[in-house]
Amino acid sequence: MFTSRFFRPAQQLSSHVRRYATESPISGGSNSLLYGTVGAAALGGGYWFMSGGQALAQSTPASSSEEKNVPGKTGGGVQPVKCFTGGDQGFISLVLDNVETVSHNTKKLRFKLSSEDAVSGLPVASALITKYKGPEMEKPVIRPYTPVSDEDTPGFLDFVVKRYPNGPMSEHMHSMAVGQQLEMKGPIPKYPWTANKHDHVAMIAGGTGITPMYQVARAIFKNPEDKTKVTLVYGNVSEEDILLKQELKDLENQYPQRFRAFYVLDNPPEGWTQGKGYITKDLLKTVLPKEGNLKFFVCGPPGLYKAISGGKNSPSDQGELAGYLAELGYNKEQVYKF
Repeated sequence: MFTSRFFRPAQQLSSHVRRYATESPISGGSNSLLYGTVGAAALGGGYWFMSGGQALAQSTPASSSEEKNVPGKTGGGVQPVKCFTGGDQGFISLVLDNVETVSHNTKKLRFKLSSEDAVSGLPVASALITKYKGPEMEKPVIRPYTPVSDEDTPGFLDFVVKRYPNGPMSEHMHSMAVGQQLEMKGPIPKYPWTANKHDHVAMIAGGTGITPMYQVARAIFKNPEDKTKVTLVYGNVSEEDILLKQELKDLENQYPQRFRAFYVLDNPPEGWTQGKGYITKDLLKTVLPKEGNLKFFVCGPPGLYKAISGGKNSPSDQGELAGYLAELGYNKEQVYKF
């Protein structure tokens, strides 16, 4: 249980560190000072959110030097064919083209689209439904995943998939060999994003819940007309479990005034200077934006939803707002649960 000494470091942060993307970066552009100050105090208690169940894995030229060299940007020209059109299209089979091992339990899978010139065509934010039926399965297993490749990239799409014990789809995808096919359908619409829809977006994710967050962040920062600020709080078990770490680092380096990522690990390595323990109410109070037209995105295992925002009742029913965000005074309309 927290005592008053656990809250004093976080209260002192507001006077000498950059709390979120609105403020100018401190020297070196690092979060080390924040986490060195809070340490185990503000982060050391709360909840554990990993689950054994299946989780969601899920262009315009730059106008300034800040917005150059962003992956996924393409020039103008003829509109490409969209591979996924929704409606009555049904499932289509895509061929696995490449497999990259990311960590001991995570792979990056690249699937070929219908042609080299085709794009996925997914709106932001949205996901795809994957389907697989093994020879001894009575019914097919169906799971949603969010691609991590840009929606306008021609020829292929990528998934980052973490293997969960007894997770039939993640285990199947990890066992796939190049040349095999997987059935997919979509898009499955989530939160419709348009440029400058909000002043500031706060993303709270755990594990593979990072994939829809990255989809939205990538769309924001590849559009030079979109000036939205983004703060990410991302919890994992260990450092190697941080998915899309390099991609997130690239965004932070390219947009230091608009993007900040805070990482929290349950089992941090020796010398780790960022968050230790769990995502807590005190951490969120310290780093989340407080004013303006705000939107909060939450995605992760059930325990994370319970602690941060309360769960959703169904894909079409967001449920009531609960958890830390409700306790901090935010309202239901400000929060979207992926």
